[in-house]
Amino acid sequence: MDRKTDDDVLDAVGPRLRALRRDRGLTLADLAASTGVSESTLSRLESGQRRATLELLLPLARTYDVPLDDLVGAPRTGDPRIHLKPIHRFGMTFVPLSRRPGGVHAFKMIIPAQPEPLEPTPQTHEGFEWLYVLNGRLRLVLGERDLTLPPGEAAEFDTSLPHWLGSADGGVVELLILFGLQGTRAHVRADPHRSSHSGSRR
Repeated sequence: MDRKTDDDVLDAVGPRLRALRRDRGLTLADLAASTGVSESTLSRLESGQRRATLELLLPLARTYDVPLDDLVGAPRTGDPRIHLKPIHRFGMTFVPLSRRPGGVHAFKMIIPAQPEPLEPTPQTHEGFEWLYVLNGRLRLVLGERDLTLPPGEAAEFDTSLPHWLGSADGGVVELLILFGLQGTRAHVRADPHRSSHSGSRR
């Protein structure tokens, strides 16, 4: 994985400062007058001959009216990007799509292909689950019910009921899952009485 070193980050500060100054239409003399930093120091900072320090960057950030992180190219606090780290459990792969504490958690779940059909081993735990099949054919065993959900179908159920998810035909299955504690649930419901491939009741 490519990770920037401290030297890489510092080396990129000078070109970023020069580009920012030119974008604002300022000369080194203008910048020196507003920051109190000498023109020669600013010139050496932009050319990389002078390493950036907090004492130099703070007046520049105030003059440009930008966060200090913008000057050094650091990711902002609260970066909305999610760094996906797959979790492997029960022979399946779970990719977290959310990271907020509490509330509903979102996952992409991948059930691998199986040469031989697996014997369902239903589990129970506290919570409520909503799922949507992206690819493949999902076998959902819920209590006494044994359902097959093709791509595009959804189901929701109380996880205190014995349940099990697997492949209906031995192929790979990909689905989205929303999971929350009791009282936190998705508002979309699949009607279990519409067809034989529908979601289940609570």
